[in-house]
Amino acid sequence: MLQVSKLIAQGKGLAPVLVKRAATLELDWDTRQKSRFAATDSTGRELGIFLPRGTAVRGGDVLVAEDGALVRVIAAPQAVLRITHCTRHGTAFDLTRAAYHLGNRHVPIELTPTHLQIEPDHVLADMLRAMHLIVNAIEAPFEPEGGAYAAGGHHGHGHHGHDHGHEHGHDHAAPSHEATAPAHGDGHDHGHRHASHGHDQGDAHAHDHDHAKCDHPHHNH
Repeated sequence: MLQVSKLIAQGKGLAPVLVKRAATLELDWDTRQKSRFAATDSTGRELGIFLPRGTAVRGGDVLVAEDGALVRVIAAPQAVLRITHCTRHGTAFDLTRAAYHLGNRHVPIELTPTHLQIEPDHVLADMLRAMHLIVNAIEAPFEPEGGAYAAGGHHGHGHHGHDHGHEHGHDHAAPSHEATAPAHGDGHDHGHRHASHGHDQGDAHAHDHDHAKCDHPHHNH
């Protein structure tokens, strides 16, 4: 087994041609938030990953093996809940409000200008639908905001490798910095921040359902 103990965030400083030619390793978020794990890259090499405690690996990061070989990480598509606001009766502020309430529950959240993404949770899905938001179950990469993950890692914000993956469950939920609630309590849900970190993964079809049925929350379990 080839040992890997070095990570270059987003391949910074490496020649793009070297990153492009590197072997790849497709991992879901459940694995990428661990600092110790075994995996097999696209060339069939078995890797033993031993990174500093608290490191979270992001899509687009490059791992460096003990023999100097580079391995580019791909964020694998996984089951997520994509949360959008009702374009007919709601506003983008509804997403900010949702991020505030999810953050109070220490839920890892991926923020984009147009939607939020969280790991599947039917209780949270029902809460969000009760807030007149649209919740769709889809398959997409999951890159939650850095927050507490970044404390021992290398990203302050969620970075998006343009890849796809699977992940189920949410027992590793740790606070993201969207979770910071205003000192005034729930009555001030504006939260002093905007859901603007991250890139749309291109799943525009997730919004197809939010037009004529905004008054009837969806139940995609």
